[in-house]
Amino acid sequence: MKLLITRPLPEPVMAAAKAQFDVTARENTLPLSRDEMIAALSDYDLVLPTLGDLFSADIFAAVPNPRAKMLGNFGVGFNHIDVAAASAAGIVVTNTPGAVTDATADIALMLMLMAARRASEGERLVRDQAWQGWHPIQMLGQPVTGRHVGIVGMGRIGKAIAKRCHFGFGMQVSFFNRSPVADPGVPGQQVSSLSELAGQVDFLVTAVPGGAETRHIINAEVLAAMKSTGILVNIARGDVVEEGALIAALQTGQIAAAGLDVYEREPIVPEALRALENAVLLPHLGTAVLEVRSAMGMIAVENLVAFAAGKEPPNRV
Repeated sequence: MKLLITRPLPEPVMAAAKAQFDVTARENTLPLSRDEMIAALSDYDLVLPTLGDLFSADIFAAVPNPRAKMLGNFGVGFNHIDVAAASAAGIVVTNTPGAVTDATADIALMLMLMAARRASEGERLVRDQAWQGWHPIQMLGQPVTGRHVGIVGMGRIGKAIAKRCHFGFGMQVSFFNRSPVADPGVPGQQVSSLSELAGQVDFLVTAVPGGAETRHIINAEVLAAMKSTGILVNIARGDVVEEGALIAALQTGQIAAAGLDVYEREPIVPEALRALENAVLLPHLGTAVLEVRSAMGMIAVENLVAFAAGKEPPNRV
């Protein structure tokens, strides 16, 4: 079967795919264009896409009788694929859950620490040769240990963040989840209102999937409910946060700081956000660990192999 891999992947993943399929490996690191997506559905039996490859309903409509029968997505998030439209076209969609949990949770803690202790601002000071030496009131930040964290979304990643916060930093944990959580993994309180949670905590951390149901779940109302000393961390999807409202909240001091790994229109990051000293900005590093990316790729290949063998893929969405 002919397989298109839309971005360069770790070598062990490429070797595993080539052992099973007739592979075309695209070398471009940018997302597929519209024409490339149409060609992918028309010319290949299987496609291994990833974040940014926007397989919308419009793309599926442009290929009424697609040759492709499966999109084996590289990544947990799949909001760049219209799954309903894919299904209507007879195309199976899978993802790669599990492998990303620890690496993404680690990034959340890093952003919490960096934002609270003004690490990005401090590094810029040193790199710009503007640091004049230590003094007692220089760059005073906030503690993390013993503070109150609120987690938005208590799935695998949310629970992993909670464990790090509670057991590693002695933090009080509260969380908001759309359904009841029987076992959060730590002593924690589920709060029924997101605005209520935002008003209680020192750190508000998003860990929800992307998509229409969570778009702008962190909006002006939620940001207004946060403490003036509050810190927002987003390691979920960029459109979970209403970016314009966040910029305004940071500019006016409505909240103290934000740590972001994802953006509403990435890779575009607004100049107004880049100009803010109280924003820690990372280039979507959540799963950027060789072992993690390799494991993600192997899961994607396993899904493809199962489908090609006439079996149910392990991670169908």
